[in-house]
Amino acid sequence: MENVCEGKDFNFPEQEEKILGLWKELDAFKTQLKLSEGKPEYIFYDGPPFATGLPHYGHILAGTIKDIVTRFQTTNGHHVIRRFGWDCHGLPVEFEINQKLNIKSRKDVLDMGIDVYNEECRAIVMRYSKEWESVVVRMGRWIDFENDYKTLDPQFMESVWWVFKQLYDKGLVYRGFKVMPYSIGCNTALSNFEAGLNYKEVSDPSIMVTFPLLEDVDRAAMVAWTTTPWTLPSNLALCVNPKFTYVKAQCKATGAVYIVAESLLSQLPTKKGKSEASNGSIAKSSDVSVKTNNNDGNKVADKNGNLKKEKTKDANSSSYNILSRMSGLDLAGKRYQPLFEYFLELSDVAFRVLSDEYVTDVSGTGVVHCAPAFGEDDYRVCLMAGIIDSNEDLPDPVDADGCFTEKVEDFKGLHVKDADKAIIAAVKTKGRLVSAGSISHSYPFCWRSESPLIYKAVPSWFVAVEKIKDNLLKNNKLTYWVPDFVKDKRFHNWLENARDWAVSRTRFWGTPLPIWRSSDGKEIVVIGSVKELEDLSGHKVTDLHRHKIDHITIPSRRGPEFGVLKRVEDVFDCWFESGSMPYAYIHYPFENTELFEHNFPGDFVAEGLDQTRGWFYTLMVLSTALFDKPAFKNLICNGLVLAADGKKMSKKLRNYPPPMDVVSKYGADALRLYLINSPVVRAESLRFKEEGVFAVVKDVFLPWYNAYRFLVQNAGRLVIEGHKPFTPLSHKDLQNSDNVLDHWINSASQSLVRFVHEEMEAYRLYTVVPYLLKFVDNLTNIYVRFNRKRLKGRTGDMDCRIALSTLFYVLLTTCKAMAPFTPFFTETLYQNIRKLLGPTAERSIHFCSFPPVEGESDERIERSVTRMMTVIDLARNIRERRNKALKIPLMEMVVVHPDEEFLDDISGKLGEYVKEELNVRGLITCNNPLKYATLRAEPDFSLLGKRLGKAMGVVAKEVKSMTQDDILNFEKSGEVVVSGHHLSAGDIKVIRDFKHPDGVNKEDIDAAGDGDVLVVLDLRQDDTLMDVGTAREIVNRVQKLRKKAGLEPTDSVEIFFRTLGSKNDGQKNNTLERIFKMQASYIQEAIGSPIFEMDMLPSDAVVLASEHFDGVANGSFQISIARPSICIVDDKKF
Repeated sequence: MENVCEGKDFNFPEQEEKILGLWKELDAFKTQLKLSEGKPEYIFYDGPPFATGLPHYGHILAGTIKDIVTRFQTTNGHHVIRRFGWDCHGLPVEFEINQKLNIKSRKDVLDMGIDVYNEECRAIVMRYSKEWESVVVRMGRWIDFENDYKTLDPQFMESVWWVFKQLYDKGLVYRGFKVMPYSIGCNTALSNFEAGLNYKEVSDPSIMVTFPLLEDVDRAAMVAWTTTPWTLPSNLALCVNPKFTYVKAQCKATGAVYIVAESLLSQLPTKKGKSEASNGSIAKSSDVSVKTNNNDGNKVADKNGNLKKEKTKDANSSSYNILSRMSGLDLAGKRYQPLFEYFLELSDVAFRVLSDEYVTDVSGTGVVHCAPAFGEDDYRVCLMAGIIDSNEDLPDPVDADGCFTEKVEDFKGLHVKDADKAIIAAVKTKGRLVSAGSISHSYPFCWRSESPLIYKAVPSWFVAVEKIKDNLLKNNKLTYWVPDFVKDKRFHNWLENARDWAVSRTRFWGTPLPIWRSSDGKEIVVIGSVKELEDLSGHKVTDLHRHKIDHITIPSRRGPEFGVLKRVEDVFDCWFESGSMPYAYIHYPFENTELFEHNFPGDFVAEGLDQTRGWFYTLMVLSTALFDKPAFKNLICNGLVLAADGKKMSKKLRNYPPPMDVVSKYGADALRLYLINSPVVRAESLRFKEEGVFAVVKDVFLPWYNAYRFLVQNAGRLVIEGHKPFTPLSHKDLQNSDNVLDHWINSASQSLVRFVHEEMEAYRLYTVVPYLLKFVDNLTNIYVRFNRKRLKGRTGDMDCRIALSTLFYVLLTTCKAMAPFTPFFTETLYQNIRKLLGPTAERSIHFCSFPPVEGESDERIERSVTRMMTVIDLARNIRERRNKALKIPLMEMVVVHPDEEFLDDISGKLGEYVKEELNVRGLITCNNPLKYATLRAEPDFSLLGKRLGKAMGVVAKEVKSMTQDDILNFEKSGEVVVSGHHLSAGDIKVIRDFKHPDGVNKEDIDAAGDGDVLVVLDLRQDDTLMDVGTAREIVNRVQKLRKKAGLEPTDSVEIFFRTLGSKNDGQKNNTLERIFKMQASYIQEAIGSPIFEMDMLPSDAVVLASEHFDGVANGSFQISIARPSICIVDDKKF
């Protein structure tokens, strides 16, 4: 093995760059795929991102999760195809082009030509593909970019056609209207998911309008409230709740008679003077209290239905006289005078009161004005009432650009939002305005164009999701999610409330709907393949985009006199394309039939929490509709990565460090582990902090690296010292080791392998890093620390080789187990240590199999070592509390525990480690807890209080009065009955209070415990031990001087000493003289170098460092470190 630098000099990012070069040289990813050919397939679906933007932490997180899982499955015996995918169609691309070409309307596109527009779109879809590839590769993710899939590929689009035709043939496709969130800025409908992405606080009009009833004896008028005056020209009906009580209320000031829900009478304005006109009078905004009805399409509040109201005076009995009461059902069918005359041709069926329970009495007036083109419930109730027909065009006077058409001649050409003031003025002129004001509320905006959304009925082709809802819920139960609450709650609820899916968009750049229809609408052909279109049309087809196929017609089956069928203009919602990915990315069913049919559903997908309403949903809908199966078996859902202050990461605010800057400082492995070891992998949010990435380097990689470096150094030392080069012993030879820590670390490494395997099979990535952290800590601070002498060869050559071989195999096993998580670091270590494995060793650690679990873990020894460390920590705490530094030797310690096996281990196999670590001469064990402690019982009030209620006082008193024997019996049995109540182990706390032995002063003894082990330290000093303590201090000073001189542990040097005068009288210090002589063998063994008196230092010696030390044994001494030289050694050498 080649020698390696100190941890402080190891540059993680630079080393990762070298590993990237190695992988390129090996063509590592392709080689791995080739090596795993013929093994069972593990099918991974990669959700396609858009390449019109750069990757951010969310992409890096999802990519890391995907890479870890697919790397693990490869090492675990699978062949894992990983192809990168690109989402190339849809609104994000069109929006970019609209900005670039200053396109404002649909007409602009048609004027320039769909062909020109689409080719402009095609030109930018891969704009940042190279940047994406650079980031993905730098993060260590192995995925195929050369054989990627794109949603614009003809093969992909053809499979999308096939999917749609299957749904059509199953009777799951129909044409209809749907009121959807509509982006005026992008001239397209959005999904409800997209509509919820961008809410802003806005001020909108708030008005109440009268609708006088025809033939009413009191000339009463229904009163409706709205925040979208622009919908009033399209009013066709009013709606009330059949179960509510409504009142005719006459205003005392004006005489006007209004009909509103009785529970909402207080929402009417208080009039201060007469100004009646045609049963409509106006009040200022200061006189009106307003609320919204959440079911009323464009009459929206915020995402939760909440609305900020102005403080106003309520209408009351002093302002209105109640003339009569009636139910909502009594009002149903009554006709009213239209507010505008634009749709009088519908008078036979429209302008009447409908009833439906969607109307609420928590807002508004209990009367909803219905414009079926602009409200989902409006559309539904008007359709049920026969006012509109689902097969005919809707009364919709708003064009695709959000402007009024000629149908509304008074406001023609006005943008709907700009028309509000003019419409309010018109309503006022008609005498129909009851009140006018404004309201502040949260309103949805387009996430692309930043324009306010409206709700608009658009003709669309639907997938009948509601027909398959039960199957969706059934198939969801067949999937495994991490975390499971996202599946069982969020996703389940979304499926349970699933609505029919509008899959068409009136756009240009996308996969065209494969629907050819006759001009009379009576003949429809849905195409499922390129060949089918070619056969029916006689045209050769090479590209399926609109400008390449819109001109193609299909002759009518009914004969020439019926003309030809033309393609409908719509394209697919890009979510339909991504939901078709499991079939389309391999061009199924036209290719790869066996691969798909033998491996569907896929094994694994992973994306963010937002995809529960996006990609996860569309995958589930299409797979259920096609095959009545889920699309995937296993899913990891991650949360959001936020800025350190908890806000959304923003380029404008610059509130986060750029990802590649972090990688350049700390390395990709550190960023990978930081992200994985966080709540974000459990679908929670992560506040990204750069110092957290640094902590991973400090707490995980540096200790891990130092253990590896210790192996390399001491393997190299054997050669330097003239021994046979290090070659790892066989596993069989290592089994014969009589060292307890060898057995322990081998057992612990097997436990690590078992744990990682189990957790990865369960897709719980977030549990692995904490376990690794603890393992690395144990490896460095227990195995390497406690075995320094063995590893440095101080206990004999064979024992050294056993220890080095043990460390070698543990590091190799750890690297193989952790390779999916830290691909760079494990590769770095492996490339050096594999030189000891011989010519048959794999060229990359990522070509190795996941390490098998070899034999059972030794739970006893792992438990005993854990307790040993507890004993050491407790004893250290006592020393610290009593100001007894570790350099001060103590005579004796006692370990108290009822487990005889542990006591045997701590006094036998582990005893020497404990004594050396704690600088204690003797160790005694005791299995009698009453010898050094008194026991007392305390009830756990937090657990028992609620359960026992009033009986708690009596029970608490009896528990506290339990005798020593009672407590011992309780600990043995784990249960006890107190005052008729059964109490178990968790209900009672057993507290061990240290009991000072008779005849020993309190200041001479102390103890500490953790509820399991009790440690007792004899603090009395013995002068015979002081020399040992001083020798340890001398060793400490020499080791610090070696480090100061920049020496490696393997560097061969000689140590020279001279004792100097005492601090007080300058006379020679006999104590130090004696210690240097009497403890010479210990000092030499500890520092690993021969030690001589200073007068033995040759005059031509190369002195590397020299220093005077004061304050040791009340004296001073000088140490010099020199290169070895040839000299005559006499009996003055120690």
